Amino acid sequence: MPHSPRARLAVAATTAAVLGLSLAGCADSADESTPSGASNENGFPVTIEHAYGETVIEGAPERVATVAWSNHEVPLALGVVPVGMAKATWGDDDGDGVLPWVEEQLEELGAQTPVLFDETDGFDFEAIADTNPDVILAAYSGLTQEDYDTLSKIAPVVAYPEIAWATSYEDMIRMNSAALGLSAEGDELIDDLHAQVDAALAEHPDLAASSVLFSYIDPSDFSQIGFYTTLDTRPGFLADLGVPVPDVVVAESEGSDQFYTSISAEQADRFEDVDIFVTYGEADGAIIGQMQGDPLLSQIPAIAAGQVAILENSTPFAASANPSPLSIGWGIDEYFALLAGALD
Repeated sequence: MPHSPRARLAVAATTAAVLGLSLAGCADSADESTPSGASNENGFPVTIEHAYGETVIEGAPERVATVAWSNHEVPLALGVVPVGMAKATWGDDDGDGVLPWVEEQLEELGAQTPVLFDETDGFDFEAIADTNPDVILAAYSGLTQEDYDTLSKIAPVVAYPEIAWATSYEDMIRMNSAALGLSAEGDELIDDLHAQVDAALAEHPDLAASSVLFSYIDPSDFSQIGFYTTLDTRPGFLADLGVPVPDVVVAESEGSDQFYTSISAEQADRFEDVDIFVTYGEADGAIIGQMQGDPLLSQIPAIAAGQVAILENSTPFAASANPSPLSIGWGIDEYFALLAGALD
């Protein structure tokens, strides 16, 4: 997997090209077998390639189920209400299992909340089957082969393209929208989101030029510095925008298939080029002072200078740092303002 903005964007383009070829090939073969005078509905069947092979969707799905984080936001953003989707168990502000940007979209569509699948202990295959889906969207997920095989007995499944939990929000939109026969609308959605993100980042030129490390610092154990690799959508999103990637992230991402790693705090000198630390913590920001009081972490220039952005634990805003089709419009301005504010 790539570790620079140019390479990551190249992979996104390649994924789109491969997907486009698959769809075009299906459309051509379908046209050849369609009787004269008949039309191939919405370009179906379509074939979508993913980590576990390929999935053929014969016709436009009428009952769409989604599993894992944020896949439901693609159909919702395109005006399609799923029959079932994953219950939000992190970042939910009112305990209803639905994040606020999803609530707003459901309200805008005049729709009831779909069946919520509780994935706390894994996929609830029985609940998913009970919704009688025509397709199951999981382009951004960590499906195992066993999960995929079981779900495929219920309906055709769109799995992640290559590595678990490493799908960009753009590729999630491309794959999930293709499964719905809404590829053109998916491309328009991506263009609109890009415009929103670019406009928001333009308000913070200092941020665009500052290296950002997306970390998790455990306040009970400062012996390890945990951080996300470029495979994860949080730093990957920033890298795609051209925000500099710290050397330690580049090095630890190279050849890895993990979205998270950690190194000993005794290697604090490896974080010298980090301009902004992003981490989860309590709203009072006490963790900053605690890190500055640690003999090893305090050697990191960004920490010593207090250039730390805190995402308050288990809040919708913290959840929105993992970019998705509906969360971007909901919180991108505030998110970039938080990161840029750490430089002050």
